[in-house]
Parts: sequence; C-alpha cells; structure tokens
Amino acid sequence: MQRPANEVMQSVIFSAVLDAMQALKKASGGLPNQLLRDVQAIHPNVTFADLPKELQDAIVETTRSAFTQLLKEGYAVGPRQQMQQVRPMDRVPERDRRGPRGPAAGVRRGGRPAPGGGPDKTGGGPGAPNRPRRKPKGKPRLS
Repeated sequence: MQRPANEVMQSVIFSAVLDAMQALKKASGGLPNQLLRDVQAIHPNVTFADLPKELQDAIVETTRSAFTQLLKEGYAVGPRQQMQQVRPMDRVPERDRRGPRGPAAGVRRGGRPAPGGGPDKTGGGPGAPNRPRRKPKGKPRLS
C-alpha cells in the first residue's frame, strides 16, 4: 500500500537530520568542544562548502537515498515541465453539468409548490406582497 506523500517526506527528513547529527559527531572526532564549535558555525547564511567534509558527504548520500525512497514508494520525481506533460488521466469521469441537479426552484419534494417559492410569489414566503416591511437600521441619511 502506498504511503501518503507527507509521511514519506517526514521519514526522509527525519533520517536526514539523524544522519547529519551523526556526521557532525564524526567530524568532531569525539571532542565535545569541537562538536559545539561545528554546531555553532551552522547559521542561515552558511554555504555547503563551509560545512565539515563529513557533513557534506552525509548530505549528498541522504539526498540520493531520499530520491530513491520516493521512487520506491511510487512517487514521480523530475523536472516540472516534464512531469506536467506526463500527468495521469483523471479516474473520475466528467459529469454532465447541463441540467438542474435537484428539484426545480419553488417545488417541494411532494410535488406541491413551496410557500412563496413559485414565480408568482403568492405564498407567504420571502418577497410576498403581504409581508410587513422592516425599518432600516442605523442613523437616517440627510441628503
């Protein structure tokens, strides 16, 4: 059974973070101070080249395995233009949208006209002539 895309991506990202942590530990050589310096050197403006070699290698390997896992789960990965051209057909057939869907306006299910629902509006519903007018709300306009 195919897993949902967000579940697949969550597992991919989770394993990528774990791999990155292991690579940082390996790059520090087991020295806590060096590990702390490496972690503190990571900031929003850091480039790939600024990262330790072990972390770079882990990112490359994790990226490869992420694409492999997505393909194995049945998701297509490719350039946007290529993927838009090869979209699968809809499995739900197009429905006829020409006619009315439900009962005609102003007609009840039993076939009797609804009050005030017919074209002549002789019932007691909205728009009927014998309905009392409401007073307007708010201050009166002076102009």
